[in-house]
Amino acid sequence: MPLNARATQEFMPIKEVRDGVAVLKDGGLRAIVLVSSINLSLKSSDEQKAIILQFQNFLNTLDFSIQISAQSRKLDIRPYLLTLENRMKVQSEPLLKLQTGEYVDFIRNFTESVSIMTKSFFVVVPYSHVTIGPNAGFFSKFFSRKSKEEKSTARQVDFEEQKSQLEQRVSVIQQGLGRCGIKSAQLGTEEMVEVFYKVFNPGELEGKITSQ
Repeated sequence: MPLNARATQEFMPIKEVRDGVAVLKDGGLRAIVLVSSINLSLKSSDEQKAIILQFQNFLNTLDFSIQISAQSRKLDIRPYLLTLENRMKVQSEPLLKLQTGEYVDFIRNFTESVSIMTKSFFVVVPYSHVTIGPNAGFFSKFFSRKSKEEKSTARQVDFEEQKSQLEQRVSVIQQGLGRCGIKSAQLGTEEMVEVFYKVFNPGELEGKITSQ
């Protein structure tokens, strides 16, 4: 490894993920909301206009910025094939066993020749605490003499307060999307870590699938 090589973590703005919230190195918080999609081509002209108008009204009511992210990944069909193979092993009917084997071969050959993609849509909701007063940090150094335990408690309280503000924004987002006919769910800690892992490791294959 070159001497001037730097770890990937140094380039990531994320400090930690806890309680379903991404804590950035600059102190900002981020929540991620997984949202469903709507196929407008299956809607009538009036329905399309109504959905677009409702979504436009939703965006205009926001007093904070959001980020809409679409993630495309190749569909991992291996767990499905493994399930079929396990069923084929316990199948007692010869004809059904043969047909299942042929179906498995067809799916495997088809997915190898054609890339089947799956799309996920996310809304990133931000919250950053703003300190009022340009010299607040300067005076706090002189007038705040707290022990490590007190500082740790204060940081936890501050995190909970900011998290509460962030959750209010998430609620606004979910309610607005719901009026557009879009289902949504806030990601927890494990789901967020998985999303970030896939973002920073786009070329890495999924874990090895073993037979049971």
